Amino acid sequence: MKIILCLIAATCSLQTLQAQNLGIYQNGTVVRMRMGDCLPSRHGFLANFGSQQVPMPEDSCPEYTLLSDKVVYVIVGSSSDQFIPLADVIEFRINKSQIAVRLDDARRESKFAIKEMILRSEWEQVRKHIMEQLDASPRPVDALATRNRN
Repeated sequence: MKIILCLIAATCSLQTLQAQNLGIYQNGTVVRMRMGDCLPSRHGFLANFGSQQVPMPEDSCPEYTLLSDKVVYVIVGSSSDQFIPLADVIEFRINKSQIAVRLDDARRESKFAIKEMILRSEWEQVRKHIMEQLDASPRPVDALATRNRN
């Protein structure tokens, strides 16, 4: 009887450990996408001799701005065919220095490297400052109209 109880306890604790390894999913919204340079491989020595393909510098990879409740992430895909729909609420989890995203009940998660992280409150302040700067600067159309009047 004690052996059975120990096996049940071990099985329950094993499931709990597996759930912790998966991580807790968070919700976020992708607000921006642009094609940028691919991040270099971090495997160094192994990448040079292994069968993995390292992206060439001329390749471009998608770069997304992902807003969560408290943090804004800039994430980069590892290849040019990793896409996330814009303006959709997605579920993601953080695993080491990567963000794993599961889209539309896909079998596997797509992994994106974290390029930058900033607190959302700071990001909103910077964004507000940039918008104020853009509103204060003269626009080329306005400058042309002023020159034509003189």
